[in-house]
This record gives sequence, C-alpha cells and structure tokens, in this order.
Amino acid sequence: MKPQRVVDLLALVALALLGLSGYLTWVSANPGNGRADVVFNGYTITKAPVTLALAAVVAVVVTKLAGTLLRRILGGLVALLGAVAVVVALSVRPDGPELSRLRPELSDVLADQVTQSLGVAPWFALGGGIALVAAGLITALTAHRWQRPTARYERDPAASPADQWKAIDAGEDPTL
Repeated sequence: MKPQRVVDLLALVALALLGLSGYLTWVSANPGNGRADVVFNGYTITKAPVTLALAAVVAVVVTKLAGTLLRRILGGLVALLGAVAVVVALSVRPDGPELSRLRPELSDVLADQVTQSLGVAPWFALGGGIALVAAGLITALTAHRWQRPTARYERDPAASPADQWKAIDAGEDPTL
C-alpha cells in the first residue's frame, strides 16, 4: 500500500476516534443518595481532541498539494498534534470542583461523597492520538516518494499558445 494511502487511512481513523471521544462519556459522577448519575461527554470536559483532529485532517489534506519540504514540516506538525492528543487523553481528569463548575447541579451535592468513574472516551482519544502520530511520522519519512499532484495538470512549457489552440481544435486536451 502506498504511504499516501496509509496516511489517509490513519487520518480518517484518527478523525473518527477523536470525534467519537467528543461525544462519548469521558467521566460520570455519582452523587450518591439515590440521585441520578451526571454524565460528562468528551466535548464538555475538553474540546481539544476534536479540535486537534480537525487541524490534523486539514494538514493531511494540504500535504497533497505541497512539495517535499512542506510535506515533511506538515508531517511533523501532524505528529505533534497527535502527541498533544495523547497527552490530553492521559492527563485530563477533572476533579469535583471542576465538575461542579461544568454542571451546577453537582455543586449542591459536593458535600456528599461523589464517586467518579471514567468512560471509554479517553481511550478513543488515546487511539486517535496514536494514529495521528503514526500518520505524521509516515508523512515525514516518506515525503520524498509521494507523487506530485499538480504534475498531471501542468502544460508543456515548450508548446506555444498556437499549438495549444490547434490541440484543442483537434479535440485533445493540451494539459494532459
């Protein structure tokens, strides 16, 4: 499989995983005394994974139009965005006061014992971050082997405008 296709696939996987982490349960808080659990999705806790995924996908799209040096720079940027997503997935764990700031209904029960449990969203964010790191590294390491996308549409610089008009009149496309 071509490195470009692998990077595209990894970017899509990262976008799906990081996007899902924004909608799945990141933390649920049980205020006790028979009260209903308060569920916090990933986008409520932190907007970082979704933002990082969108920025990385834009960078991957731009690599299709870039030269080798810019591809390597963008590959490094995508790897950095993936590393930040991994750090966010491993380190963002809100405590009681932070949760009560996000959901005021928890503030009046903070005196009680609030039990927190992690959801699956941080694991999705971790997987998406790892996929972004892999996509960035593959891009940076294989940028010199990628096909130039604009080469197909460039015209022959030796052809004069008159020759191009003759080719069009003959039913040919002079840009091929």
